[in-house]
This record gives sequence, structure tokens and C-alpha cells, in this order.
Amino acid sequence: VQLVESGGGLVQAGGSLRLSCAASGISFGSDAMGWVRQAPGKEREMVAGISSSSIGIDIYADSVKGRFTISRDNSKNTLYLQMNNLKPEDTAIYYCVAARSIVSLYEGSWGQGTQVTVFS
Repeated sequence: VQLVESGGGLVQAGGSLRLSCAASGISFGSDAMGWVRQAPGKEREMVAGISSSSIGIDIYADSVKGRFTISRDNSKNTLYLQMNNLKPEDTAIYYCVAARSIVSLYEGSWGQGTQVTVFS
């Protein structure tokens, strides 16, 4: 399994970024996927998760609801996270994760992470 994130960077508060995760070695359309972030000195947080295409469920942490949108393009084996109205507290390393179900994402496969830094 290989998950490769991209799209992180430095952005001013109120701005937007779109993260991408290119996946290989998994049954992309059949697996659940998600984004987990880790900020220095804080516990990791499941930001968003999306079920397999056949189930069609997505979930969000309360801290990002209404600002972040998770989506997947099965034709490209790519997961996305559109992040709007970014805040300094969104600063973290964002990891792409994949597993058989949303409830097991933490125990699944992880990418190497991409840094997102939001300045005020």
C-alpha cells in the first residue's frame, strides 16, 4: 500500500488549500479513507473520513465542519481534502489513511504526511 499526500503549504488565515492523496496497492473504491492531522503537542485528530463508494458516508470533526470537504475520485485513485476558511489552529501535519472501514482508519495504512501551516 502506498499513500502519497501533496498540496500542503503556507497560507494566510481565511485562505484555502486542497490536499491530495494518490493511492496504490489498495482497492480504492472499496476501502474507506480519511485525513488525520497531528499538531505539535496535541493528540492526533480524525479530520474527515469517507466510506467506500458503495456505502457513501462521510464524517467530519466538529472543528472543521462547514469548512472542509472530503471527496474521492475513483477513476484517479485519489482522495482530496478541500480546506476553506483556514484558521491558525488548523496548522498540523495532515496524513492520508486507508482501511476497510471508517471505524478502523486509525489502524489502517498511512501516508508520510504533508505540512499545513496557517498564519494570522
